[in-house]
Amino acid sequence: MEPGTVKCLQQIHAYLFGGLYDFAGQIRTKTIWKDGTLFCRAEYLMQNLRLIEQMPETSFDEIVNKYVEMNVTHPFMEGNGRSTRIWLDLMFKKRLKLCVDWSRIGKKHYLEAMRRSTTDATYIKALLNGAMTGKIDDREIFMKGIDYSYYYEQEE
Repeated sequence: MEPGTVKCLQQIHAYLFGGLYDFAGQIRTKTIWKDGTLFCRAEYLMQNLRLIEQMPETSFDEIVNKYVEMNVTHPFMEGNGRSTRIWLDLMFKKRLKLCVDWSRIGKKHYLEAMRRSTTDATYIKALLNGAMTGKIDDREIFMKGIDYSYYYEQEE
């Protein structure tokens, strides 16, 4: 997998949701919205994905900007957050030799930061920056990241 690519994100999604959704790993063809937020219209999705894929990812800010754009685009019918958080960590690992210790970011703060990120990525950057770790090969950090990723998506 090449971190930062759409193909990588599709592979992550297919791995996480294969057997659960018949559309696992497939870019959506319908326009969707969630909690009043309209995501990228289906007719512009492939064009936007190509643009996002070309975004630079050589610094912390560039990587987070790319992540935020992918979140706004929401390429899958379901499972976008869980897939893109892993995608984000893969970019951090490859480019910066760092990853996020997701256990250091509370659900309420994360969800609010992502809501704000559609117009201002400052808050999500601050949260992520405060949770960065060099333990990129630590199995416990990786597994906690998966657990927290699902926790963020659970209904209250």
